[in-house]
Amino acid sequence: MDKFIILSGPTAVGKTNISIKLAQKLNGEIISCDSMQIYKGMDIGSAKIKPDEMEGVPHHLIDFLEPTESFTAASFKEKASKLIREINERGKLPILTGGTGLYIDSLIDDYSFTSVFKDEAYRNYLYKQAAEKGNEYVHSQLKEKDPVSFNNIHPNNIKRVIRALEVYQVSGKPFNYYMNGEQDKKYEFLYFVLTMDRLKLYDRINKRVDTMIDEGLLEEVKKLKETGLTSDMQSMKGIGYKELLYYLEGKFTLDEAIDKIKQGSRNYAKRQLTWFRRNDAVIWIDKDNFIDDRAIIYYIIEYINKKLHNS
Repeated sequence: MDKFIILSGPTAVGKTNISIKLAQKLNGEIISCDSMQIYKGMDIGSAKIKPDEMEGVPHHLIDFLEPTESFTAASFKEKASKLIREINERGKLPILTGGTGLYIDSLIDDYSFTSVFKDEAYRNYLYKQAAEKGNEYVHSQLKEKDPVSFNNIHPNNIKRVIRALEVYQVSGKPFNYYMNGEQDKKYEFLYFVLTMDRLKLYDRINKRVDTMIDEGLLEEVKKLKETGLTSDMQSMKGIGYKELLYYLEGKFTLDEAIDKIKQGSRNYAKRQLTWFRRNDAVIWIDKDNFIDDRAIIYYIIEYINKKLHNS
């Protein structure tokens, strides 16, 4: 059975350094779970790790896609599944690192993106209901039909809510009927999430944005704009890119754009933490309870040795 560990957490919490040290000590390779670091030329705003910062640790799913191309959770699942198998076959440990929760969930929940149990008309009807009556209204329909999904899927994850209702509509069975036990047979994993005091995290986020501006984020966005990228493209919807693009279009002042980047990043961190809290598999690591990163790394390794390697 293939094994891997996940190291996730909100933006700016400090995942990169810990992931590299873990990979060095555990003979691991890192698979990025970040929906912005996949794009070429989008380095500063995505806080993409530089080659000389990798310290010899192989990194995957970073800097491989043109900003004009789209990439979905289904795409991630396909590529990451293949990498997990290959890394395990090399006798090494995959370490999934990043803060895009949907990417992570696509693997560990074995999300189905196949054409099985499709009813496009019903799906469109549900999306229309969500638009007219709200996500909560559509989510409430799961309560009787699929109580497990009702409790496990957040109302704002409307795509997932509608998928569960669609499966029930077509098959007459709840979503988890088709998923129970499947991922347990496929993978063995541990899911660590870093957290810290909210005000400290927000301060780190604000300082990080200032650093990005100092390092040339505005120039990076200018270059992307010159290549023809627009705010309608998936890649340019990322925090930091869309705000500066609006500045370049005269919609914001520079100070307004920077403030909106900071606010957007703080809000994103809050949404990330809410997402992670929905998963009972998460092993929370509060950085404030450790003297430094080395202590966190030691704790994670000890946990892995007890739970993963001895299973």
